[in-house]
Amino acid sequence: MKLKARIFLVVLFLLPVVVLQAQSVGVKTNLFYAGYTQTPNLGAEFAIGPRSTVDIGGGYNPWNLNGKKDAGGNVYDNKKLVHILGEVEYRYWLCEKFNGHFFGAHVLGSQYNIAAYELPLLFGEGSKNHRFEGWAAGAGISYGYQFLLGKHWNIEANVGAGYVFLKYDKYECEKCGVKLGEAQRNYIGPTRAGVSLIYLF
Repeated sequence: MKLKARIFLVVLFLLPVVVLQAQSVGVKTNLFYAGYTQTPNLGAEFAIGPRSTVDIGGGYNPWNLNGKKDAGGNVYDNKKLVHILGEVEYRYWLCEKFNGHFFGAHVLGSQYNIAAYELPLLFGEGSKNHRFEGWAAGAGISYGYQFLLGKHWNIEANVGAGYVFLKYDKYECEKCGVKLGEAQRNYIGPTRAGVSLIYLF
């Protein structure tokens, strides 16, 4: 997963070169995503027209929380929300770019290794008793609003919903747990949620 994380970060940082001719560029971090999932994340938004922008973002969470220990001090819990997530969204602004209301259409992809979390919409009831390792891809639509804070600073709030296909291997939750099988799921529901701090160049 380390190699894939490196490739993801290289692509994320090279994409601005492709659209360097854009009139305006914003760099952002999703504070809600970072706080809720403890995931470092970074994004960039590029103007491609008076009312159009492209938003590119992603996050990488490598943490294994290892919360529980037995009487001998040995870790037996394998709690984790390890994942790489990438999203690209086209946005249409009702007034002007980087100001006010916008609607968007996005695609996303993820690779994950999740254990000891109750996520019934993604993996079914009782998911906290298992570990899930696999990938996901999907698309959706969103609505958001950017508030002007100053010449270079904005705050953005957005929500989105859509479809995601998940394919994964299911394991016992314990460390190095036995593989129980393979599965796939079709998810329809929230696909984006954020409160982001933005610096505009």
